[in-house]
Amino acid sequence: MSSTRWPGTDTQPHRIDDAPELHRIAVPHRIAVLALPGVPPFELGIPSRVFGSALDQGGRPLYEVTVCTADGAPVLSDAGFTVQPAAGPEALAAADTVIVPPTHAMPELGRGGPLPSGVTAAIARIRPGTRLVSICTGSYVLAAAGLLDGRPATTHWNLAPEFRRAYPRVKVDEEVLFVDDGDVLTSAGVAAGVDLCLHMIRRDHGAAAANRAARMCVVPPWRDGGQAQYIDRPVPEPTVATTTATRAWALEHLGEPLSLNRLAEHARMSLRSFTRRFRDEVGMTPVQWLTAQRLELAKQLLETTDLSIDLVAHRSGFGSANSLRAHMRAAFGVSPAAYRRTFSPHDLVAAEA
Repeated sequence: MSSTRWPGTDTQPHRIDDAPELHRIAVPHRIAVLALPGVPPFELGIPSRVFGSALDQGGRPLYEVTVCTADGAPVLSDAGFTVQPAAGPEALAAADTVIVPPTHAMPELGRGGPLPSGVTAAIARIRPGTRLVSICTGSYVLAAAGLLDGRPATTHWNLAPEFRRAYPRVKVDEEVLFVDDGDVLTSAGVAAGVDLCLHMIRRDHGAAAANRAARMCVVPPWRDGGQAQYIDRPVPEPTVATTTATRAWALEHLGEPLSLNRLAEHARMSLRSFTRRFRDEVGMTPVQWLTAQRLELAKQLLETTDLSIDLVAHRSGFGSANSLRAHMRAAFGVSPAAYRRTFSPHDLVAAEA
């Protein structure tokens, strides 16, 4: 299952064609963050921090973020202090995007139980077509409201079996950092919410805006949604050789042929040891990782340059335009030319080679 559905492959409530970053200045996109009792402060703060750092080239905010509660009253966080919201459920009715962080005060949701009536009433105020987002176990709230039925979604990997039993109609995938299903997006635990918010900025306004926001938040600008949530040995033992230096070297040589043997030789490991160590550290095979990095480079070139599709394919290591097209269609469901039309300023859009 693909973890990402890009604009152009589905009906989207907010298309990049309308983005102020690329075409015109517009009213900031309105985001309502629904704080429920037992909300973890870190996850609650992610949308305000990340989207609040998203500015256009003139320094104007691209988003307006409002924290609200189901009834407008303060809620107790799971850290023991009270969250005073800026608004009540009326913010949900006015929002372009609604984000639901986790709640640790509704254990009945883990058994497929109903939402509190006040939460149900608040969610009912969300307008049709509003983009819906969950962070970590905020997915339980969307699922309990029936908003994930028949749709792909993710949640924290440790709770996936429980989630699957409680909400069998949801196509849960605990192997990914986030799932973008067009107008409904879900993320895995904790910091994966940062990845999803940056992905949304990029989807709405392009890589430049997302990269600026990431720099302001001092976080990596991109982790692919399909990256594994849980990695066996993310921090290797001090006496064990790692693939870190080889990955950094490969990023500087993406346009060159990079066979497994060449990567293993650079790491000074046997092919078998390198492949095993790489998967332990990164959560995917070297070939999968290399393809993901080349796709990322290709997307950046399509967004920020007027290079022909052939040159983009060559510089990103795919060799030919046909190979790049095949990989982009498999990963994102769009051609390079369609991606460029969606994410690039009009004066950079070129005809497909």
